[in-house]
Amino acid sequence: MNSIAASNNLVAGSDDSLAQLDRLANLAEDVIRRCRAAGATEAEVGASVDTGLSVNVRLGEVETIEHTRDRAFGVTVYFGRRKGSASTADLQPDSIAKTIEQACAIATYTEEDPYTGLADPARLATQFSDLDLWHPWNIDAQDAIRLGQEIEDAGRAFVGIDNSEGASVQAGKSLSVYATSQGFVGTERGTRHMLSCALIADDEAGMQRDYWYESVRSAADFPAVASIGRKAAERTLARRNARQLGTRTAPVLFAPEVARGLIGHLVSAVSGGALYRKSSFLLDHVGKSILPQFVDIVEKPHLKRGHASGNFDSEGVATGERDLVNAGVLRRYVLGSYSARKLGLESTGNAGGIHNLIVKTGTDDFSAMLKKLGTGLLVTEVMGDGVSIITGDYSRGASGFWVESGEIAYPVEEITIASNLRDMYRGIAAIGADVDPRSHILTGSILVERMTVAGE
Repeated sequence: MNSIAASNNLVAGSDDSLAQLDRLANLAEDVIRRCRAAGATEAEVGASVDTGLSVNVRLGEVETIEHTRDRAFGVTVYFGRRKGSASTADLQPDSIAKTIEQACAIATYTEEDPYTGLADPARLATQFSDLDLWHPWNIDAQDAIRLGQEIEDAGRAFVGIDNSEGASVQAGKSLSVYATSQGFVGTERGTRHMLSCALIADDEAGMQRDYWYESVRSAADFPAVASIGRKAAERTLARRNARQLGTRTAPVLFAPEVARGLIGHLVSAVSGGALYRKSSFLLDHVGKSILPQFVDIVEKPHLKRGHASGNFDSEGVATGERDLVNAGVLRRYVLGSYSARKLGLESTGNAGGIHNLIVKTGTDDFSAMLKKLGTGLLVTEVMGDGVSIITGDYSRGASGFWVESGEIAYPVEEITIASNLRDMYRGIAAIGADVDPRSHILTGSILVERMTVAGE
């Protein structure tokens, strides 16, 4: 039986989260009234309270136990087209009063910006569905220690695992309120829990390290915790005696946990800030083909228990399901109100980021994707910041496995993979059904037809 499911402490009974949200909302509305009384033509307030427990164990012993409670309260005022912002972590009346005063003072010194201001009131959310994001995990420190030890023990039981960087158990809750002088008040509450393990194995070159983790909204969704330690051990042992490769051109298969980064680069390139600064290689590409025809990418903000689900964005604009890419064609940009005004467009409800991108997959599992790769490189880790959203140039350190005739031949490391994102996106040959569910970007492995692989 799953050790978590066996616990009686899985889910909180009653909690006061709704009462806390009401108090934060009342405080936010009061602050907005005070901002208007101080002369602000518009105002907005964002407030949050994050609480959690984090436990780390290593070699069976406790390394750290941390209880957190972080508060944030931000005030933004507009005097016409002049904007001022200030924030505090102290919710005492004197601190709040000083924060309002500071925001108003800052606004008097800023330059007018014709694009600044609150979101279009007609676009604000009016419906707030239950997205099933609130699943408190009432685990205490002792139970968390035992879970961490169980995870690590499962990995250390593998022959060849010589050391450990430890296992971590984290349970977190977040409450947030966003309110504006337009009368909008939006509240959100969510939980996020994580289990992880990192292990070390010796090899001829010294040592290899790898890890695994699971991230969920509800602790009931964790797999058997021992599987996390086992996965970390298997990944670590598979890396032993890695080789370098000679420089060559080859097809490259990005494992799902790495493939989502390719989609993240696309999102960055079609986001408002990069576009109005004219610093994107996908500038003026709406309506143009940027991916193969079989590729669809849809934003689904209302997924139950989604990692980035929400009824509204960070400006209160209602979210909704919308295509980003359909049949390979870019259908829209990713915009908040400010960037939309700069571009002469409308907000897409993406102030603060994207909400749950779903990449259409094929039917091939991971083994079938290896067969499609044939002979080439499987990438399981990338390193470095060698990606230019301005030009699309892509060059990153990588490690993974060399594959021959659809079978993993040996591990590789200390290599560089390079191309241009334009060519990589057009050269996508297949997307696997092996979706990694641990992110707000849900994609399977991605096979790119051709990249330069540089090694020794």
